Amino acid sequence: MLDANLKDQLKTYLTNLKQKIELVASLDDSAKSGEMLALLQDVASLTDKITVKEVRDDAERKPSFRINRPGEDISVRFAGLPMGHEFTSLVLALLHVGGHPPKEDQTLLEQIALLEGDFEFETYISLSCHNCPVVVQALNLMAALNPNVKHTMIDGALFQDEVDSRQIMAVPTVYLNGKEFGAGRMTLEEILNKADSKASERQAQELNDKEPYDLLVVGGGPAGASAAIYAARKGIRTGIVADRFGGQVMDTLAIENFISVQETQGPKLVAQLEEHVRQYEVDIMTNQKAVGLVTGSQKGVQLENGATLKSKALLIATGASWREMNVPGEQEYRGKGVAYCPHCDGPLFKGKRVAVIGGGNSGVEAAIDLAGIVSHVTLIEFDNKLRADAVLQKKLNSLSNVTVIVSALTKEVLGDGNKVVGLTYEDRTNGGMHELELEGIFVQIGLVPNSAWAKDAIELAPRGEIIVDAHGQTSVPGIFAAGDVTTIPYKQIIIAMGEGAKASLGAFDYLIRSSVEDDEQTDAA
Repeated sequence: MLDANLKDQLKTYLTNLKQKIELVASLDDSAKSGEMLALLQDVASLTDKITVKEVRDDAERKPSFRINRPGEDISVRFAGLPMGHEFTSLVLALLHVGGHPPKEDQTLLEQIALLEGDFEFETYISLSCHNCPVVVQALNLMAALNPNVKHTMIDGALFQDEVDSRQIMAVPTVYLNGKEFGAGRMTLEEILNKADSKASERQAQELNDKEPYDLLVVGGGPAGASAAIYAARKGIRTGIVADRFGGQVMDTLAIENFISVQETQGPKLVAQLEEHVRQYEVDIMTNQKAVGLVTGSQKGVQLENGATLKSKALLIATGASWREMNVPGEQEYRGKGVAYCPHCDGPLFKGKRVAVIGGGNSGVEAAIDLAGIVSHVTLIEFDNKLRADAVLQKKLNSLSNVTVIVSALTKEVLGDGNKVVGLTYEDRTNGGMHELELEGIFVQIGLVPNSAWAKDAIELAPRGEIIVDAHGQTSVPGIFAAGDVTTIPYKQIIIAMGEGAKASLGAFDYLIRSSVEDDEQTDAA
């Protein structure tokens, strides 16, 4: 099942096991059960600390296997073969159940241990989803450390009947005790805060009690990370507060235009960014959403949980989010056929008819990827021609199961109350209305700046971008901005990093000038 190279790598990892573990497999006579048994036997052959126990029980899902310590009741279960992106999830689960200490923050580990009640999580994934492992690994860790928590990873492609009955059309989708808990990428901290009813109140108090920063960066994407590093290197008290570290880069797969790095992937680049930031004394606060600005001599950021972080200067780098169509039915069927990540959710639409909205690079790339999975793709573009690079258009035109419709305006998402069944669009050349029968719609029409929360305090451009000067300063002295949330053209990772550094240096100059002015006023008094 595993090739020699993968076995060698895994054998090295398994030397870190501190305790014996057993792999308890619930199997039937299917080919997938045979593949699973072969995988487990390969794993067990690499160390004497792992044994395989095959059972022919009445488990809910077959094939599946559980990772356990003999004599204990740990419930980390994989319903499906954890290969592809999920192989790392398997490795980490083996290590954590086997007693190898996790690398997560000690505060989060203590929060896991204190969870009370019964938590039975189920996570539906696709093996091509790059966001799913984050959720799977977080829940596996919780199950490995707290006997009150149980977790099962479920490969949606293998258990299609469940996906259909629960009408799951986006991954990862997490159920808790039989009810939908959340969908999309969630960090360990986010999951804990949602599951732990007292977490928000505790966090708000802790954040309110923090001393004022010299520079507080709002946003953890490339611009925010760059800004924090430059500020910390100046020796000033620096903090980052963000909804999630990495921003939109976490949802990007292939990155081939980051100078000096020929090819990388978004999650990998984000991990490197965070590692770099943590080399400095930067206070990183994630899973926190900004909802307002405090201006004046002492500035601040108001958070959704009620806390306010104070700082002498602020730097906004909140980036941008997927632009929505804003048509009837879009919100109602979001996650029920309306999707924004073809890499993550595409496998759930195998053999079905889907549409891609948008004819730029993102839209055409999505159509090309989906064409290899679904039965048919209809690409709908508002303009009278596609705007993607020529090489992408050439590839698209070579595909027999893709139809391109230009000069079309999507008017409504159609559904049956539970899931998408189609859409209507207007032909912009003659005003005619048309209806398409579909089971999925992938929206790829660009980004919108995440600035609405600050609109009452600083000046925004007509499209919602924050207006900045040559030093990155906004209309309010002491409040700076950088990256995709600003009016700076060309929304690229490398540009965002440069703008973050520039705005951070601008903020440092502001702090120096402010301190000199304060000293002069004190002397004059």
